[in-house]
Formats: sequence, structure tokens, C-alpha cells
Amino acid sequence: MLTINTAEATPAQLQNYMQYAIAPRPICFATTIDLEGNVNLSPFSFFNMFSANPPLCIFSPARRVRDNTTKHTLENILEVKECVINIVNYPMVQQMSLASTEYPKGVNEFEKSGFTMMPSVLVKPPRVAEAPVQMECVVREVIHLGENPGAGNLILAEVKLIHIKENILDVDGKIDQAKIDLVARLGGDWYCRVTSENLFKVAKPLTTLGIGVDALPAAVRNSKVLTGNDLGMLGNIEYLPEADEIDAIQNNPEVKEIFDATIGDMNNRERELHELARAWLSKGNVNDALKVVLL
Repeated sequence: MLTINTAEATPAQLQNYMQYAIAPRPICFATTIDLEGNVNLSPFSFFNMFSANPPLCIFSPARRVRDNTTKHTLENILEVKECVINIVNYPMVQQMSLASTEYPKGVNEFEKSGFTMMPSVLVKPPRVAEAPVQMECVVREVIHLGENPGAGNLILAEVKLIHIKENILDVDGKIDQAKIDLVARLGGDWYCRVTSENLFKVAKPLTTLGIGVDALPAAVRNSKVLTGNDLGMLGNIEYLPEADEIDAIQNNPEVKEIFDATIGDMNNRERELHELARAWLSKGNVNDALKVVLL
């Protein structure tokens, strides 16, 4: 395993390793304005939500690694403590990338990238009309993390208004994760796209108390077939099945076929049962999968 002592690495090396490893990162497409009314539009992937009450997002226009200069976004916010966080989806990604070009101060990235300026309701910076979600924010605080190249500047932005396009909502009026078509930042020039094909759900153990992986027999925990994800699903079950429930699963045609084909061959029987359990887990049949591995 490669081990890096951060005290011995250059800021450029650290930035590279961290941006490739800490990914995907959501994108804050931030609109700001200075005291003279010059608008700036720039994307930042050092970004996330950190509180719902109050509704608070943080993004960080870091000092440039190559020359230690600061970005117009930070300079604007220090003058006018307001911003709009526009959420980026796939139809916007190429224009958004163009807006990240380091144009001179006073150049309007809306015009350069071809986006449409839309007046905000509560704050001075405009919104990006094409963005599926636009959040008008008041900056509560700016936290400078250092004066050296690569040092971050945390913008604590309190969300005051959220504008959401109706075409990304589901029948219940909530954002449909498949419809919003989000993109996220990776390392280097890499991005990723959230599509219906790569979406999956993981049940949150909020109302249940899983038995835990440690409650599974050693033969299951040390299985050469089951993965860590498989064990996590099995460990999220509330209780181990009773002996009669485990015995009853032998009547399942697939289980019965394995038993018949592996008489006297316990090693292959265990492997095939675990493979069957994996197949059932992939279909969400966790309870029966647990019974199978306990046979």
C-alpha cells in the first residue's frame, strides 16, 4: 500500500491524490457580485450541505496552488455577502466547464458560457436559468484556512430561497433522483453522471437494529463467495431465523437441487449455497439468503 506523509508532499501532489480519492463531489455553481455590480459565475466541487436547520451549505474557493492567488468568487463575497448556488446537471456540464475559465475580473461568465441570467428574489447575484435547482443564499461567515497555496476559504452560505424546476419532481412533489440528471466532479478532467441505470438503494437502519456481521457464523463471515456488501446486507437483518425457518428453506427447488447434487461434498455444497445466497441478495431477497447461508 502506498503511504503518503502529507508533510512531505507538495500541495499539487496532495490535491491530485485527494481529488481523485474523495469523489464524486457535488458541484456548487456559484453566482456572486461585487460592489460595482460585476457578476461572476464559477463552479466549485469543494461543496456540500452541512445543516438543515438552519439550511446551510459550504463551498470553498481555494487559493490557487500554482501562484497562491485568490478567486473572484471569494473577492466578491468579501464585498457582497450573498450568492446563488446553482445545481449542475448533465445538460449544463460543458457550459459550466467553460465558465470555469479564468477570465479577467469584470468579465461576465454568463455571457462567455452562454447561460441565461435570471433575477433573484432576495439577493443581488442572479440565478442560472438553466439550472434545475437554484438556491439564494446569504453568507453567514467566511473562514480562511490559511495563506499558503491550496488553502481553502470556507463560505458558510445560509439558504433563504430554493427554486426547483417542476419537470424534475415526482408525483409527490419531491425531487426525482432519476429526473434531475446530476453530474459530479472526480479527479483531473473526470466527471460522472447520475443516471437511472447506475442508481441503487441501500436501506437505512433507522427503525431497526441489525444483528451485525459479528452475529453471523464464522463460515459465513469468512466466506470466499460473499462480499463485504453481502455481509452488510445480512448483518442488517433484525434477528436470526428460527431453526424451523432454516429447515423449511430446504424445500425451495433451487436449494433442493444443490443438496441433491452435492451429497457427501460439503465444500462444494457450502460454495454453491453461498452463490445462491448472493444471487438472492442481488434481487433484494435478504431474509431467504440468510436462511440459505445458515444451512
